[in-house]
Amino acid sequence: MIQAETLELLEWPRLCQHLATFAATKLGVAAALDLEIPATQAQTAELLAQTQEAYQLESRAGGALSFEGIQDIGTSLQRAELQGLLSGEELLAIATTLAGARQLRRIIDSQADVPTLQELASQLRTYPELEQEIHRCIDDRAQVADRATPKLAGIRVQMRQLRDRIYQILQGILQRQSNAVQEQLITQRSGRFVIPVKAPQKDAIPGIVHDSSASGATLYVEPHSTVNLNNQMRQLLRQEQAEEEAVRRALTEQVAAVKPDLDRLVVVVTTLDLAAAKARYSYWLQANPPKFIELGDPELAPKNPEKEDEENSENSQLLIRNLRSQITLRQLRHPLLVWQQQHEQGFPVVPVDLTIGPHIRVVAITGPNTGGKTVTLKTLGLAALMAKAGMFVAAREPVELPWFDNILADIGDEQSLQQSLSTFSGHIRRISRILEVLDDNKSQAEGEENSNIPITNSQQQDQEVTDTQNKVSALPILKPKLQISQPQIPITKSQLPIPKSLVLLDEVGAGTDPSEGSALAIALLKYLAQHSLLTVATTHFGELKALKYQDSRFENASVEFDDNSMQPTYRLLWGIPGRSNALTIAKRLGLLASIVEEAQTYVGGASQDVNQVIAGLEAQRRKQETKAREATQLLHQTEKLHREVSQKAAALQERERELKIAQEVAVNEAIGSAKSEIAQIIRRLQSGNQTAQNAQQATDTLNQISEKHLPSRQQPAKPKPSFMPKVGDRIRIPSLGQTAEVLSGPDANEELSVRFGIMKMTVKLGEIESLDGQKPETKAQLAKVAAQAQALATAKAKQAAAEPAKPNPEIAIRTANNSIDLRGARVSDAEIEIDRALSKAVEYGVLWIIHGKGTGQLRRGVHEFLANHPQVSRFELASQKEGGAGVTVVYLK
Repeated sequence: MIQAETLELLEWPRLCQHLATFAATKLGVAAALDLEIPATQAQTAELLAQTQEAYQLESRAGGALSFEGIQDIGTSLQRAELQGLLSGEELLAIATTLAGARQLRRIIDSQADVPTLQELASQLRTYPELEQEIHRCIDDRAQVADRATPKLAGIRVQMRQLRDRIYQILQGILQRQSNAVQEQLITQRSGRFVIPVKAPQKDAIPGIVHDSSASGATLYVEPHSTVNLNNQMRQLLRQEQAEEEAVRRALTEQVAAVKPDLDRLVVVVTTLDLAAAKARYSYWLQANPPKFIELGDPELAPKNPEKEDEENSENSQLLIRNLRSQITLRQLRHPLLVWQQQHEQGFPVVPVDLTIGPHIRVVAITGPNTGGKTVTLKTLGLAALMAKAGMFVAAREPVELPWFDNILADIGDEQSLQQSLSTFSGHIRRISRILEVLDDNKSQAEGEENSNIPITNSQQQDQEVTDTQNKVSALPILKPKLQISQPQIPITKSQLPIPKSLVLLDEVGAGTDPSEGSALAIALLKYLAQHSLLTVATTHFGELKALKYQDSRFENASVEFDDNSMQPTYRLLWGIPGRSNALTIAKRLGLLASIVEEAQTYVGGASQDVNQVIAGLEAQRRKQETKAREATQLLHQTEKLHREVSQKAAALQERERELKIAQEVAVNEAIGSAKSEIAQIIRRLQSGNQTAQNAQQATDTLNQISEKHLPSRQQPAKPKPSFMPKVGDRIRIPSLGQTAEVLSGPDANEELSVRFGIMKMTVKLGEIESLDGQKPETKAQLAKVAAQAQALATAKAKQAAAEPAKPNPEIAIRTANNSIDLRGARVSDAEIEIDRALSKAVEYGVLWIIHGKGTGQLRRGVHEFLANHPQVSRFELASQKEGGAGVTVVYLK
C-alpha cells in the first residue's frame, strides 16, 4: 500500500519513536509508537485541540498532567471478562490506576480554559468504592490481607499457633541432638518443616527424609514427632489458599462488572497521555500549532494564459478551486535532524522557508546533488503528517498549510534484484500506485461534491431540458415515438472537485534516457497539476525549469550553492531555477581534476550561458537578501533605540515624581521646623517680660525664619542664556526638514546664510532652531517680552495704588499685656476699659478683647465703640482656636 510506503520513506516510525520517549505511561508509549493518521479533518481538529490545551497546561506552574500510578490493565480486564482469576498484583494495578485517573481528572477540572480535555475527563469513572475494596483486601505486597475475611484471619491465627508448636518441638530436638545435626537451622522442604541431619547420624533422629544436599552429607529430616503437626499445617495452608482465591474471585467479579467503563477509562487516559506527549515533544522541538487553509470558491482560470487567444474561450478555461491563502512554513526544520543534533551530536539544522502561492499546483526544485533537495521533500512531508496527526510543526509562526487527505511520496531508489526491478522501473511502479490512489480519491470526491457545485443559468436550462426529456420518455405511449435530443454543449473536464493530496517526487523521470525522461516528467507533472492539490518534485532536467513560464500553476525553486566555498548552503531559493553543478561537486568529492576539466569541454555553450544567467540571478538575489537583512537589522536597532528612549523617558518621569515627593517632604520638614522655632519664640515671650523690645526681636526672628523656609523669599534662578547661531554651527530648518551649516551670522534684518548639501540659501532667524530644539530670541520676541514685563509692572503699580494700605503683616502674639477680659461687664463700663487698654496696647499693635458670646449685646456695643475709635485700624472676630465669636481682635494704627 502506497500510504504505508510513504510513511516508511518519510521515516515516520522513527519520529513516532522520538514521540514515545515523551509519554508517561506504557499505554502512551504504545499509542505513540503506533500513532494513527486521522482520516478526516474533524478528527485532526479534535486532536490538535487536545495538544494545544495540554501544551497550555505544560506551560503553567503546577498545571502539568500527572499520570502517576496509571498502568496497563487491558489484559487483566480481558481475563476478568472471561471469568479468569486476577492475581493480587493485577488487582493492585487496577486500584492504583483508578486513583491515578481520579487525580488526573481533578487536575483537569481545576483548569478553566481546557474544554476539550475536560470533556474527555468527564468520561472517566473511577469507582472509588472498588478501589477501597481492593486496598482493603490486598496489601502493599499484593497479598490477600488478614482483614479480607474473618475466616481467613482465623485460619492464619491457627497457622501461626501451629507453626510456633512445630518450631518449639524442632528447637528441642536441635538442642538434644546437637551432635547429629549439621547446623542449628529449621527449614522447609516440600512445604514441611525439616532439620538438617548429618548422613551418618540419621538414625539418631528418626523421621522422614525429604531431601539431601548435593554432596549427600546432609539429609533434611522431618522428625516423627512433627509429622501430624505438618499434616495439619498443610490442611490449613490449603484452606488459606482457598479463602484467598475466594477473595480474589469476588474482586475479579466486581472488576468484570464494570469492565466497559474501565475500558473507556484506559482509552481516555491513553488519549490524554498521548496529547501530553505531543505537547512535550512540541515544546522540546520549539514547534508551533498549524492552521489549516481551506479551499476557496471555484473560479474560472485560463488553462494556458499564453494560448488563450489561440483557442476557443470555452475550451481554454477550467473551473479551479484555489487555496484561500498561501502556504506559509517559515524556518521549517526537519524534526529528525533536530533530534540528531540534540542527542547524537549531529550537524546544525539549516531551516528552509516554504511560501507557496494559493494558485500553485506544482513546485520543481532544482540544484546540485547533496544540496538538500530530498531533505526538503521529507521535511515538507513530515510537517504535513505531523499537522494531520494533531502535532505542532517545527516552524516559525504563522504555520499555515492545507489539510491533505493523502500524502504520497516516491523518494529513494526502489531497485530490486529479486523482483528484477531497475531504478527506473522501481520509480514507475511506485508512481503508478500513487496515480491509482489519486484516481480513486477523485472519483469519490466527484460523487460526494457534485451536488454542491453552483449551477449557472445555462446549466440550469440544460437541467430543465434533461428533466423534461426524462418525464416525457417515462410516458408509455410517447416513449417509442418522441425522442428529444441532448443539447451538445462543449463542457471542458473540470478540476472541481480536486483531491486534496500532497505528492512528493524525488528525481522525477530519472534513471532512463534524459530526453525521454524529461518528456515523461513534464507529462506527469501536468497530470498531477490537475489531479492533486500540491506536487513538489526534484529534478535535474532543464526542460522542467521552463514549465513555470508556460503554466501559471508551476513554480521554480532551487537549493543554493556557494561559488566561493564550492559547497551547498542547503538554503531554498524561490523563483529561480538551480544549477546542478555536477562537475564542481565531482571535483570536490575527489574525482581527478583532469577528468573534470575534459568534461567541462564537452558541456555546450548554451548550457554555460544558462548557468551564468542563473548564477547572476542568484548573486542578485543574495544582494537583495543582504540588503533586506541590513534593513531588518536597522529596523531592530531603531526599535531597540525607541525602547531605550521610552525607558529613559519613563525613568525621567519617575525621577521627576521622586523629586516632587522629596520636595514635598523637604517643605513639610521646613514647615515643621519653622513651627517648632515659632513655638519656642512664643513660649519665651510668654514666660519673660513682654516688652516692645522683646516683641521686636521675636518679629525679626520670625522674618529670618520666613527668609529661610519660604520659597517666595528665595533668590530666583538666573534664566538660561538664549540660543544664538554662530558661523560654523550646525542648525536645523524645520520647514525644510534639513540640517544646515551656518555660513554667516544674523545681520540687522535677522537673516543669516546657511548651506546644506550643495545648496546655499538665506533664512530668517525665526525659521531655524538648534539641534537640541532651542529657538533663537529675535528682536520681535525680545520686544514682546519687554512690553509684557512693562505692562505687568504698570498693572501691579495701578493695583497697589488702588488698594488700601494693608495692616502690618508682622505676626501678632497674644500675651497678658495685650488682652482684656470684659465678660460680665456693662457696655458703658466696657467702653472705659477698652479705651484704657487701647492706650496701653499701642506698643504691641494689636489688642484681644474677650467679651464672650452670651446674647451678643456686649459684642455689638464693643464693635460700635471700636468702629468710631480713632486709634483702631480694623477689628475682626478671632479664629476658633482663639475663642471665635467670643473674642474680638483689634489692630491699631
